[in-house]
Amino acid sequence: MSKIVKLNKGFDLKLAGKASQEMANFAPAQTFALKPTDFPGIQRPKVLVQEGDTVKAGTPILIDKAMDQVIYAAPVSGEIVEIKRGDKRKLLEIKILADQTISHENLGKIDLNSEDLAAKLASSGVWPNIIQRPFGVVANPAEKPKAIFISVFDTHPLAPDYGFTLQGEEKYFQAGIDALTKLTSGKVHLNVDGSKPVPAVFSGVQNAQVNKFSGPHPAGNVGVQIHHIDPINKGDLVWTVSPFGVVQIGKVVLEGIYDASRTIAITGSEVTKAAYVKTFVGANVSTFVKGNLNSGHVRVISGNVLTGEKISLDGYLGFYHNQITVIPEGDYEEFLGWLKPSTSKLSFHKALGMFSFLNKGEFKVDTNTHGEERPFVVSGVFEKVLPMDILPTYLFKAIIAEDFDEMEELGLYELVEEDVALCEFVDPSKNDLQELVRNGIELLMYS
Repeated sequence: MSKIVKLNKGFDLKLAGKASQEMANFAPAQTFALKPTDFPGIQRPKVLVQEGDTVKAGTPILIDKAMDQVIYAAPVSGEIVEIKRGDKRKLLEIKILADQTISHENLGKIDLNSEDLAAKLASSGVWPNIIQRPFGVVANPAEKPKAIFISVFDTHPLAPDYGFTLQGEEKYFQAGIDALTKLTSGKVHLNVDGSKPVPAVFSGVQNAQVNKFSGPHPAGNVGVQIHHIDPINKGDLVWTVSPFGVVQIGKVVLEGIYDASRTIAITGSEVTKAAYVKTFVGANVSTFVKGNLNSGHVRVISGNVLTGEKISLDGYLGFYHNQITVIPEGDYEEFLGWLKPSTSKLSFHKALGMFSFLNKGEFKVDTNTHGEERPFVVSGVFEKVLPMDILPTYLFKAIIAEDFDEMEELGLYELVEEDVALCEFVDPSKNDLQELVRNGIELLMYS
């Protein structure tokens, strides 16, 4: 039975620079990269190609030797121009110089009644779209989850509108849903924004339970939705898939190709034109950013300002990211920062000098944290922005203390980094809570 959930806890960051619903005419990216660092939990990456090799979209270029049935495929056709490594030969990027016309490996259409459906999807390149909870890692095709969750709306700052980016993809989305129903013993949950009309691409979906969520961010986070519909306990497995991932699965089912094309949003106060552009997974962002800036001293982020990754002007779009955000760099000191009266500073706290609640418009934010890391204090603020029945303050302390029993009992199985990103934003102690949660997850995974 469908559920309606209204959330009161949370906080919406109203930032300047939201993409208008139009397609921008940027020059296409020339190089693309697959980054193993995009996939938490990947243990022993093995490169399957060499510099100078030619590949097609869908050609296997990487596997994890710890789960070698899952293929990480080339997003475009072209030439492998660099295999970049860091300290201790850690694999950082596999770069591809793209062909002008993209050609695809013929993977063959997939029969949904096939007994080895999971194995076929794993070998096609689309499987990394399927993420396991707990731990937030690529799912194991040999396992079967109790349910699969898809959030088709995003409440992160300046997030793209999936109804716009996926318009016209109805048949592929439905095919993806049909495939996912074969992979679980339970339900496929399709979670929509209950405060708005359901976009056409999702309105006629069958074989899924449609649930409605409303409220401030993080209402769109799939982890929050799982918590309110079918919570994760020790021993449970739940899978999550992004809307783009569902479409990608549908295309390999119906057409037998790995299609990594993606419509992303170019956002942020420092871009001249905030709009959408069609590209491919792992695109070099320089053609979308250079020449599209209001100033030169900026932070380019693959993803959103809360959970995204800092990249250079010549950096690459992350595998799971649907937007590029550009904001001012905040490497400056401000005299009497929080004491100075201002309505232009975005703040959750109603502290002296922070009169942001008087500003009903959009905020132009930079990367300045307005303070250094401080002793961890119990303020009760985390509980105001995390709409889950857990005690985040005590959970964070349990992770710091490496208390395994407390971590389990206080709900770490239900969290990944994005679920505590808002806690990190409002934290008066300036702790890196997302990194802390990942450290806790790895302690439980490898204990």
